[in-house]
Amino acid sequence: MEARRYDVLIFDWDGTLSDSESQIVSGMQAAIRDLDLPSRDDRAIGQLIGLGLEEGMQQLYPELDTDRLIALLMRYRARFVGQGLHESPLFPGVEQALQVLAQAGYRLAVATGKSRPGLNRSFKQHHLLQPLFAASRTADETANKPNPLMLEELLREFDVPAERALMIGDTEYDAAMAAAIGMPMLGVTCGVHEPQRILAAGAMALLESVADLPGWLQTRQIV
Repeated sequence: MEARRYDVLIFDWDGTLSDSESQIVSGMQAAIRDLDLPSRDDRAIGQLIGLGLEEGMQQLYPELDTDRLIALLMRYRARFVGQGLHESPLFPGVEQALQVLAQAGYRLAVATGKSRPGLNRSFKQHHLLQPLFAASRTADETANKPNPLMLEELLREFDVPAERALMIGDTEYDAAMAAAIGMPMLGVTCGVHEPQRILAAGAMALLESVADLPGWLQTRQIV
């Protein structure tokens, strides 16, 4: 096997592996209507994807008190995950790309703003993916993005330095948490944040999709 720059590949989920923006936004809009909250446009909601729910709601409604935020959070979760909504599809080519990377010997992980129950539901729906990932961290079991703690925990679990891992995500939150600990970050433009935002936050380069990652990594081999 040729020498590689990275041993571990760490993926965001929503907007990176899963095409979930429309479902997340529609679920949030349903909660906003039900709770009779001030309206927010779809773009404002979509830009918060990648943060944990509590952090996202604090940005969306900074004027609300904690109890009201919790009420919104609970209603959203009931609507989005408790009433039979289907899991969002993967972006085209994602499953095949991850299989290629795992077979090539890369260790794969997930670092997501989803909750653990939410990620478990996604794994259950996309059952061929779960065995490919050696580890994962969610927002409800560690500090959420852009705090780099979830990445630091994964590095300790894999026993690799930051420079031997690569974060792949679609938001400035992914780029910022990687930059905070000196981890390389590769952005994908299929998600919610504009390319300029991801680059400004520290991404080294951009790809259209995770489907393009195996080819890109071939160009990063140590020669």
